[in-house]
Amino acid sequence: MTVVPSLPYLRIIHALQRDGWVVVRTSGSHIRLQKHTANKTLKITVPAHKPVKRSTLSHILKQAEIELDAFLKLL
Repeated sequence: MTVVPSLPYLRIIHALQRDGWVVVRTSGSHIRLQKHTANKTLKITVPAHKPVKRSTLSHILKQAEIELDAFLKLL
């Protein structure tokens, strides 16, 4: 079983952009991204922390509907 890593927010955002996510706005210390799928528009918020805690990244990946192994390949 792979453990969720603790990563800087820029690495997370770059990996998500490789998966088709687009930065729609930055508000203070949070970056808002969204991705259009066939059925819906997914929206997530990534905190601009260095590093983003493992539990926070886990919740982001769940909201983004991305498996951990697929995310790690995007890094």
